[in-house]
Amino acid sequence: MDKIEFNFLEQLLYHTDKEYVVSQIKNVDSPLFLHYFAGNYDWDSGFEVPTVILDHEACDLGTGLLMFHYADGYRMLERSEGNTGPSLMEWKEFLTKIYTKLVYLDFKSRNISFDPGLTKIQKYKLKKDNPELPYVLIDKSPGSEIEIPKLS
Repeated sequence: MDKIEFNFLEQLLYHTDKEYVVSQIKNVDSPLFLHYFAGNYDWDSGFEVPTVILDHEACDLGTGLLMFHYADGYRMLERSEGNTGPSLMEWKEFLTKIYTKLVYLDFKSRNISFDPGLTKIQKYKLKKDNPELPYVLIDKSPGSEIEIPKLS
């Protein structure tokens, strides 16, 4: 990613107008840009922008897996009883959508690798509680390992 794209990424991440950010994300055609954006996104800002990334034709499987885990998908996989309530509806809807897309490998590319970083014990516990749990949700995705630049 060149300096101009990096500056554009930084500008979008800190822009306060969601409609503007959404319109710009829709015009991006780089899976890597979407991955970097998702890796730096402030997840306390809601799920509107991540949903646009997820629905984007250029969204890579690795980016989908990154978003699942950055949105605290592990908690969903644990089947915690505390995952209910009206304040969590948007979160649950996003995770359900991304879960389905990951399980069905509904991504045009699989070139960017993402490792959720789960330990063997965490994976074992998840599989023990749910033997049908697809490995795509807990294992490293295929593709090239990409270092996500952290923006401060």
